[in-house]
Amino acid sequence: MFFKKLLAALVGLLSMALVFGAVFGFADIKDIGRVITKNVEESRNSLSGRIGSDGPILVVKIDDTAAAHPQAGLEDADVVYIEQVEGGLTRLAAVFSSKIPDVIGPVRSARISDIELLEQYGRVAFAYSGAQSKLLPVIAEANLENLGAQRQGRDIYANDPARLAPTAMMLQAKVLMSKVAAQASAIAISKNIGWNFSEKVETGTAISAVKVSWPASSYDATWSKSQKRWLLSNRGLPDLAASGIHLGPTTFVIQLVSITPSEYFDKVGGVTPFSETVGSGKGFILRDGLAIQALWNRPTAQSGTSWTLPTGEEILFAPGQIWVALTDKAPVFTPASTANIADAPTKGSK
Repeated sequence: MFFKKLLAALVGLLSMALVFGAVFGFADIKDIGRVITKNVEESRNSLSGRIGSDGPILVVKIDDTAAAHPQAGLEDADVVYIEQVEGGLTRLAAVFSSKIPDVIGPVRSARISDIELLEQYGRVAFAYSGAQSKLLPVIAEANLENLGAQRQGRDIYANDPARLAPTAMMLQAKVLMSKVAAQASAIAISKNIGWNFSEKVETGTAISAVKVSWPASSYDATWSKSQKRWLLSNRGLPDLAASGIHLGPTTFVIQLVSITPSEYFDKVGGVTPFSETVGSGKGFILRDGLAIQALWNRPTAQSGTSWTLPTGEEILFAPGQIWVALTDKAPVFTPASTANIADAPTKGSK
């Protein structure tokens, strides 16, 4: 939001100055369009602070088991949530707005935690492979544009022959969003939902890495000074996208939440956990090689999630992709004095 307001003001003043200069012979009128176009191209997406525009929000549920890796399209997400599911495994909810990739996946089923988590974004386009029969009517009544595989054809959800079920279903995302646009569906456009951005921060403890765990899954995030982002590992292996890019956000959020059994079960009787994201709690904001102790607050499901220091001062995120780990386990930090292994060459890093 800060970037957008500042940009709008600068563009307005610049336009007035150039027009004035052109009228009085100080500038060539043809330069006006060139300068304004350059500044418009540097507008920022409200969700991630990336250079780019705000657009319709697409949220895709993505498998996060070992068989699902490498995943496709995650490098283009503005925000990625890591959620606990049955058996202590994790699943991802990827939020896209500034860019919609051609293919995203592998796509898996929705969970009850998604309903509350996503309401802060407004009526998003929600792509998933299905859900428990008891949950389907809840999804139908939620403030989501229900675009699950059970409602779409194989031109939208297609199996990748190089993958094995149940981790083979891939979303043809651009085809889906073109269809949504043609139908003039009321999809929310990305906007500020609680956090803002800055190029640097003045507080925090220097670390080189962090480990975040769930009962049957884990992520490591290692700071890369050269790439200025946290390079991810999943279950001890470098987290590479299908494109070969090493996945890693500029801001890694650890949101400590209450995770309790829900009334839902999977087909083999596993209890579906519910991650509570409305309310308040503690966590950490990781950016620029720093870990910042933080408090989060989201008073209602419709409200965005704000992050502050214990003093109440807002914590600003680094512009770029954001990953949010929803967990009830304390993270384990590695002090900055430890060698930064992320800066060693890794296959597929960019």
